[in-house]
Amino acid sequence: MTLDLYRGSPLDRAKGWGDLLPEERRRRAVEAARDRDGEALWGLTEAYLTLRGASGTATSPRTLKAYRWAVERFLTYSGEQAVNLLRMTTSDGVRFIRTVEAAGLSPASTRVQLAGVRLFYKALRWAEATQTAPFSDVRPVRDRTAPWDKRSPYSDAEVRALLEAADPRMRALLLLCAHGGLRISEALALEWADVNLAARELVVRSGKGGKRRKVVFGESLRAALASLPHGEAVIGGSYPAAVERLQWLCSRAGVPCRGHHALRHYAGTRLMREGAALDDVARHLGHSALETARIYAKWSNEGLRQRLVDDHSDGLKKRLMGQE
Repeated sequence: MTLDLYRGSPLDRAKGWGDLLPEERRRRAVEAARDRDGEALWGLTEAYLTLRGASGTATSPRTLKAYRWAVERFLTYSGEQAVNLLRMTTSDGVRFIRTVEAAGLSPASTRVQLAGVRLFYKALRWAEATQTAPFSDVRPVRDRTAPWDKRSPYSDAEVRALLEAADPRMRALLLLCAHGGLRISEALALEWADVNLAARELVVRSGKGGKRRKVVFGESLRAALASLPHGEAVIGGSYPAAVERLQWLCSRAGVPCRGHHALRHYAGTRLMREGAALDDVARHLGHSALETARIYAKWSNEGLRQRLVDDHSDGLKKRLMGQE
């Protein structure tokens, strides 16, 4: 089952459901659930998120895509299992999440699935098509991998190798993520109107709830940005193209590719090693909670420990060579 993308703004699309009388909204929701009409059910879900969600019309396209994926997967599953959407039980909800986990999805992807189907049932309850909440008490299996063991940052040597092998545009992108701490989506969306080279500041417009933050940057990033031609977008281009370029660059530089987010992790770790306070790191990277930034302290300690071990090994080798 494939869910079609709607045209127009989220608010325009939401009005189709929001402007209906309650009785008519309920009738259409019940009919869509009965027929497993993926397009109509996603439209109802998106309308609820836009009209009643915390982020409203500022919900990012990436979030919409993730929730649409969750709803699509759930509708396919419920059709295969002949589950009545309007009479789902908690047991049915648990079985779906366990099926998702058994399929090999990561804990993070499983949480996205759970958030998506919870939203779907909130939308059905808003339309008064059902009162059931089959996922309210469902919890995914606990992720046993520590946060600092996932997507570890690039090392100093790896970042240097990537920068040396990069062309001017790619070098600027690398530094926006590795020094500026931008998410790849933020870096690709950055416009020259948001960059002040003289003051070495830029304004980041995050897709997460439409937040904005000011980022101060150093001479390396200033020089990289100054070398680029001025248009509307600083970097521009699509996310898939950026991923492909990074993979090619990593291959050329002999660096294991860990994605753009590992560059952002490098930025946080670098700041911690240089003595920045945790709240300053969180503010620089746009984290709303200090707890999220604590992972950089762990990586910073691990990096320091590894350098000390390496220095000790080098010193031991020199002493042994001197004895010979």
